[in-house]
This record gives sequence, C-alpha cells and structure tokens, in this order.
Amino acid sequence: HTRLLRVSWARDVYKRQILYIHTHDSGRVLSPYGYKVPTPAIEKFAGEAAVFRNAYCVGPTCSPSRAGLLTGTYPHQNGMLGLSQRGFLLDFGKHLVPYLNCHGYHTVLCGIQHEAGWYLDRNRGTEAIGYQEELTRDSSGFRQEDLVDWDKENAMEACKWLRRWDRSKPFFLSYGMYATHRRFPDKTDGEINEDLARPPYPIPDTKETRKDFAGYLMSVKSADACFGQVISCLKEEGLWEDTVILFTTDHGLANPYAKCTLFDSGIGVNLMLRIPGSGTNGKVFDSLVSHIDVFPTLCDVLQLPKPEWLEGCSLMPLLEGRQEKVRDEIFAEINFHTSYEPVRCVRTERYKYIRYWDEEWEKTNLSNIDESESKVFFMERGLTERRKAGEALYDLVYDPGERCNVAGQPEYEEIRRDMAKRLQTIQERTEDPILKGPIPVKDEWKVNRRECEKASSKNPEDYVSLGGNK
Repeated sequence: HTRLLRVSWARDVYKRQILYIHTHDSGRVLSPYGYKVPTPAIEKFAGEAAVFRNAYCVGPTCSPSRAGLLTGTYPHQNGMLGLSQRGFLLDFGKHLVPYLNCHGYHTVLCGIQHEAGWYLDRNRGTEAIGYQEELTRDSSGFRQEDLVDWDKENAMEACKWLRRWDRSKPFFLSYGMYATHRRFPDKTDGEINEDLARPPYPIPDTKETRKDFAGYLMSVKSADACFGQVISCLKEEGLWEDTVILFTTDHGLANPYAKCTLFDSGIGVNLMLRIPGSGTNGKVFDSLVSHIDVFPTLCDVLQLPKPEWLEGCSLMPLLEGRQEKVRDEIFAEINFHTSYEPVRCVRTERYKYIRYWDEEWEKTNLSNIDESESKVFFMERGLTERRKAGEALYDLVYDPGERCNVAGQPEYEEIRRDMAKRLQTIQERTEDPILKGPIPVKDEWKVNRRECEKASSKNPEDYVSLGGNK
C-alpha cells in the first residue's frame, strides 16, 4: 500500500509545471531582503515560497552565473568562462532544458536568456539551447533605457501562452527580464524621489550615487510589475497549485565592488522556491546554498533521475526539515567578464577566503565595472590607483562588509590555512584549469586588455582579441 501511494505521488509530482522567473543584476536588493525598494509583488510571493537568505551564484557575471545554475556545474567545468556574446561557449548537453526535453517536458523561452549569444537575440534559445518554443518579442525598436517596456511585452506573451496551453505536456517556462540591467530607465514616473534614495553598501550616499540608484528603483519597480502579472495569470489559469516556481537573479548590482567581484555584494543573490503543497512555503532559510543546488533540487521535486555531472546538493533535506544545512561552504569564481580577471573564493558561514590569480596586475580591472554615475564617482576619487590583495580573508562576523583583510594577522593564520585548503580541495576535485597556469585567450573570444577603462571601447588596441563578436 505504501509503495502504491509513493508511485501515485510520484506521478502527481511529475505532472507539475516549472516556472522560472529571473532578473538581471538584482542581487538581494529587493524588499523581502530588507531593502526599501518598490517590489510588493515579489514580497507577497516571498510569503508563499521558501526564501533563502544566504544564496550565492557561482560566478558574479551574467553568462557564467546562469550557466552554473542551469547545468549544476561550475563555469570552469561547463565552458562558460565569460560572456556568451563574447564568444564563450557552454556545454549545452548539460543544460536543464535538453534534460527536461528528454523527460517529457515542453520547454518555452520568453525574454532573456544569456547562455547563448547576445541576450537580446531571438531564436538562440531554440537553435542553441534547445527550447522547443520561443515567445520573445523583437527588441530592436527599443532604446536600452526603455527595455523594461520590452519586459512588459514579454510578460504579456508569457501570459497569452499560459492561457492557451493545451495541457498535453508539463511545461518548463523561462521568463527572463532585462531589468535590472543597465542602462536604467531615464524617465521618471513621479513616484521615485532620487533625493530620498539610498544606494546599498558599498556605494557611498552622495547626490550622484542617489541619482544612479534611483534608476535601479525605476527598473526594479517595472520588474516587480511584470513578475506580478505572470504570477497572477498563473493563478487565474488554475495552475498555482500545479507549478513549481523558481525566482532568482544572476548576481549583484552592476556597481563598483558588486557585480564581477567575489564579495557578497557580487555573489549574493535572491533565491525563492515555491513547491506546491510544501510545508516550507512562507519560511525563511539562513543556511548556505548555491545556485548549483537548484538543478538537483528540481530533480528531487519532480522525481527525476539526477545526471552524473551535477556538482550541487539537493535542498530537499533542508526543505523537509531533515537537516539544518546541506553544505558547509560555497565556491565561486571569475575568469573573464570583459577583461581577464581570474579570482576564486570559498565562503563558510563565518569566513570568506579570496585568491587573486593574476599576480602581474594588482590594479582594478576597470572595464569589468559597468559604466555608471557610481563608477564615475569612484574614478574621480582614485579608483585607478586602488590595489587588490593577492590573498584575502574576511571574518564576516566582525566585518560583514569585507573590507578588513586579516590574511596576514597571526591570530587568523590557522583559519587562513584551513580556508586555503578548502579552496584547493574544490579546485582539484573539479579540475580547475587555473591550477595549471593562466587561461590562454582563444581567437574566438572578445577580451579587453586589463588596462582598458571601458568595456565598449572602439579602439582595437584596447583588446587582446576582438573575437569577431558583438
């Protein structure tokens, strides 16, 4: 009798749909994580889902992060060492979409994906990744500052598709937003007062940075409206209790000392998971989790076999209350964003250890910082002369902002050795190529020189390789 019940439950689980909603560059700067930002729909959802307060991406730059989540492997394992539009290629055989295709799911893309080619191109999701259907609207008529309106059009397309879904197969629907990527909206709605905006740490509170952050607030407000629209449609169509919902972002905000850094402001992400009927919906978890834990968790939720390549841990023991934590540490890496900047880190609940592998370049890689008023603020105050430590250790209890490097202090030496060993163990087990020396730049990759100040420089001398890409 128990076996029959288990088989029956498994069949019911298998029929569940999957809705994957994701933003760009949002980190945890959302109201469910304590920030005063206009995200009421996301906050309402947080009360209906499991919320992970200490979730981290595996690479704080767009394509490597997304590739890590969707393959359950680290960037140095799956090939996504840099941005997909700059010639870096993912091993699509390990992607969640082809996996679900093989297990009876109808896979649908609407909006952004950033694992194949330029993220605004249509058809790359079907041609390269393997989505069976793409709903994405043409973005060519929009200014970059207005792409939040393109998000709205894609939200409408996603809702149209949900209304006409024939229920012949369970679906995996990915709805990806441009928001909160730069460039931010430049048209005020009259409700966001930039004088009252306060940029998140580690950005100083100044007139210039408040204006910059007000743009983020406009963008995230639009993202929240789109999120709410899709969730409302799901409920209206009677799919709320049959759909697993995953909401996250790729990495931290596109600010100095956030995106493309291994500080928590760079690798810390929002992560919310709603499993219909779960007793953990509405609960908050403080345990360390990684984006690479999502794939194995979905396998358990859907009662599907786990592929042998997965590096992550299923979160089900945590969600079912059988364990208080599923991992002791998380690992993250940087290889390329616009320039080559090899960095690795391991983080436990209390300590963060960062190792910089480019010993010939201690300065800031300026082109790896998105252009913004906040970047200008730092540039005018000596950013070009700032140096990176080759090795850094942070005690996150006394230094949650990661600004006091204690790697050289005798009282932390035993901890430093332990953290360094943890990092090396992960690197050796996963065959991290950086252990064998610098990663050589391929001709097909577009890579800026590390001295370059802007990613989009038109001077060919600012590049190691132009790669023939956008």
